[in-house]
Amino acid sequence: MVAAGPNDRDRLQMTSTLFNNLRLLDPRRDELCDGMQVLVEDGIVREVSTSSIVSDTAQRIDAGGRTVMPGLIDAHIHLVLTEVNIRLLSDVPLTLLAAKGAVAMRAMLMRGFTTLRDTGGADWGIKAAVEQNLFLGPRLFIAGQPISQTGGHGDFRLRTQSTVFCACCSGLSWTARVADGVPDVIKAVRDELRKGADHIKIMVSGGVASQADPLESLQFRIDEIEAAVEEAARWGTYVAAHAYSPKAIERAVRAGVRTIEHGNLIDSPTAKLMAERGAYLVPTLVTYDSMQRRGRDYGLSDYSLAKNALVLDAGLRSLETARNAGVRIGFGSDLLGQLQNDHMNEFTIRREAMSAADIIRSATLVNAEIVGEAGRIGELVPGAFADLLVVDGDPYRDLSVFDGDGSRIAAIMLNGRFVKNAL
Repeated sequence: MVAAGPNDRDRLQMTSTLFNNLRLLDPRRDELCDGMQVLVEDGIVREVSTSSIVSDTAQRIDAGGRTVMPGLIDAHIHLVLTEVNIRLLSDVPLTLLAAKGAVAMRAMLMRGFTTLRDTGGADWGIKAAVEQNLFLGPRLFIAGQPISQTGGHGDFRLRTQSTVFCACCSGLSWTARVADGVPDVIKAVRDELRKGADHIKIMVSGGVASQADPLESLQFRIDEIEAAVEEAARWGTYVAAHAYSPKAIERAVRAGVRTIEHGNLIDSPTAKLMAERGAYLVPTLVTYDSMQRRGRDYGLSDYSLAKNALVLDAGLRSLETARNAGVRIGFGSDLLGQLQNDHMNEFTIRREAMSAADIIRSATLVNAEIVGEAGRIGELVPGAFADLLVVDGDPYRDLSVFDGDGSRIAAIMLNGRFVKNAL
C-alpha cells in the first residue's frame, strides 16, 4: 500500500499491529535499541518490550531490521502562506488557499511529520477537515491569525493603503490581524481563542518578509504583551512570539511569553533569562537559507533579502548560545509557499551546531512539550498515540535518512493507521 488519499483514509479501520525485527529509536537515548517489539492497538502504543509480545489479533509486521521511531513534529509552519512574496496572497481566494494548504500538509506528512504546529494562518476549519478525514494531514495545533501592532511584522498593507484586507475574499487576511492598545489586544486574543486557536502568536519585533518595519524594531508595549499572555493563560494556553533581537526577546520573556520563534540574534544574557523562565526557543534556520538562495525567484524584495542576510549569518550562533545557556530548543521550518520542498534541510543545517541526537530530540520530545502533549507524541511509550515512522538506516548516524520527500521512510503510521506502507 502507498499513501492513502483523502477518500481512502475514512475507510481505514483501527487495527492491532505488532512490529517486530526492528531497531527502536527512543529519543531519550543516544543509541538505537535492538531486539524490540512494539504493539499498537486502537491508535495507541500498548506495549514496547524486548520480550516477545503475545497478541491473538494483531497483524504482524516484519520491519526487516529497519528503525522504528516516533513521528516528527514541526513547531513552526505556515500551511496556508502559499507565496514567498506574502503580498501576492491578496489576490488568492480562501478556497484556493485551503486547497493549497491541504496539498502542503499532505506533503509534510509524507516527509515524516505526523504533528504540525501552525504559527499563523491555518484556522479551525482546516484542523476540523483533518480530524473529519476530509483532508489527509498530520495532527494540527493552530494559532489562527497572528496578532500584530499597526505597522508591525503582520501588517502587510502598502504604505498608501489605510483599510485592512477583506477577510471574506483575500488570502492576505489569514496572515495576521492588527490590534493596538490593551483592550484591542485582549479582544483579539479572546477572538482567536473563540475561533479555535490552540495557542496565540504575537509579533514583538520586525521581520524579514514584512516591508515597513526595521528588523530591530520593538513591537507592542509591555502592557500589551502582558495582556495577551494573561488572556491566553486564563484559557489554559500560552503565547508564542516572533522575535529576533535580544531586547525584543527579553521584553517578551519577562512578560510571560512561553516560546520565542526564530531568535537568531539572541545573546548570552537573554538566553540565560530564557532558561531561568523556562521559555523555549524554536529556531527556523532553513527558511533563511532557502530565501537567500531562492527567494528572489519568487518575488522577495531587496529590502527583505537584506534583512534575511543579517539573520542568516547569526542563525547557527543562536543555537550555540541557547544550548550553552540550557534553553530547551525546539524544531521549526517556517518555509513559505514554493520553498517548502526545502523542508528537510533544517536537519542538515543544524548538524553544524548540534548533535544528531539533539536535533531529533528537538523534533520529538521538545516539540511535544511545546504543544502540551509530552508522553502522548514524540516518543513511543505505552499510552502514546501511535504516530510512528519506519525508516531505512540509523538517523543518529545518518540524518540524510530524512532527505527529500520521504523516499527512505518505508512506512508512516498516524494515530494507529498506515498512511504509507511500503514494507
